[in-house]
Amino acid sequence: MKTTKEISLGDIAARSEELRGENMTLNMGPSHPATHGVLRLSLELDGDKVIKCDPVIGYLHRGDEKIAENMTYNQFVPYTDRLDYLAPLANNVAYAIAVERLAGLKMPERCEAIRVACCEMARISSHLLGLGVYAMDTGAWTVFMYTFNEREKLYTLFEELTGARFTTSYTRIGGLTRDLPEGWLQRVETFCDGVLKTIDEVDRLLTRNGIFLERTEGVAPISKELALAYGLTGPNLRASGVPFDLRKDKPYSGYEKYEFDIPVGTKGDCFDRYLVRMEEVRQSVRILRQVIKTMPGGAWYAEDAKKIFLPPKAKVMTKMEELIQNFMLVTEGPQIPAGEVYFEAENPKGSLGFYIVSNGGGVPYRLRIRGPSFVSLSILPAIVPGNFLTDIASILGSLDFVMGECDR
Repeated sequence: MKTTKEISLGDIAARSEELRGENMTLNMGPSHPATHGVLRLSLELDGDKVIKCDPVIGYLHRGDEKIAENMTYNQFVPYTDRLDYLAPLANNVAYAIAVERLAGLKMPERCEAIRVACCEMARISSHLLGLGVYAMDTGAWTVFMYTFNEREKLYTLFEELTGARFTTSYTRIGGLTRDLPEGWLQRVETFCDGVLKTIDEVDRLLTRNGIFLERTEGVAPISKELALAYGLTGPNLRASGVPFDLRKDKPYSGYEKYEFDIPVGTKGDCFDRYLVRMEEVRQSVRILRQVIKTMPGGAWYAEDAKKIFLPPKAKVMTKMEELIQNFMLVTEGPQIPAGEVYFEAENPKGSLGFYIVSNGGGVPYRLRIRGPSFVSLSILPAIVPGNFLTDIASILGSLDFVMGECDR
């Protein structure tokens, strides 16, 4: 014989199932502030609880990889700016190193040091915006003002170095477009002092904020096994407790010379992904200060790469050999030997990889880009279901993706 308690619980369960309606399908995006670009999420909802989430991409596809087959190696540099357009300097470096490894070029120490400085400044710039909009997604508007102000200072430094604020196209195959401006490193050091104070202020505003903690702690945790299974890289992987960083594990551009720590999370939730990026800004400042202190002299391009790097303008205007060399490089492109190469760099969003196949000459036969944002979005169907509709803004902000790199 059933007890009164058992009967009442059964009645409640039956009544709940009877009142349960059909699930609702809802499109979030492609025009939605929380999707940070033209991303559409096809959601299946039971009330305000997410049952299923399918990311729909491709709205920003430009055919970059096909375009590369009709461009000389240097002509494709501006297209790399448009991948993760929040860190164009780092994209340029990753692409250039891939081509240089295919050509067997070794860069001078000064060139490598400048590239490291560019990559770390790009990382700070990307994380500042990522943290600012993430805070805004969770309802904390003030943080965005602090981080965006520091990012504007970075843009001023980028403009002094490259001549452009946003799409810099600073790196070239075999070197850089120009050397450092006079006094530029000192201005970078001044910026480092200021950005650390801002990060400390953001720390005070957010890290122990009750509302922010409720919106992020325990939300969409990613285990080590799941992160590795989906191929996550960068801060999203390290937040799940995997201490993998290409700058340490497969160093390039002289990263092995610099001391820095790899921040690692424990739970892999939205809060851990925030903490990892906060600490990465501090570690990037640490690397920048070492670069400034140890910046070597010498050439900022590979002087022996005559069939790859454009000769100095002064020699082009005064010597016939350099004039001919300049004409051939501009019209036919850097002459890269036949072969294939794959290179990954530790970009702000994760591992940015370039796979290049060359048949010889100045144009790649095939170029394939591994965008970390594409991989980050692929895990959404696994981590969003079970959360509420209001949690999606927090989850997307914590993954810190950019659609230019996802769609390509």
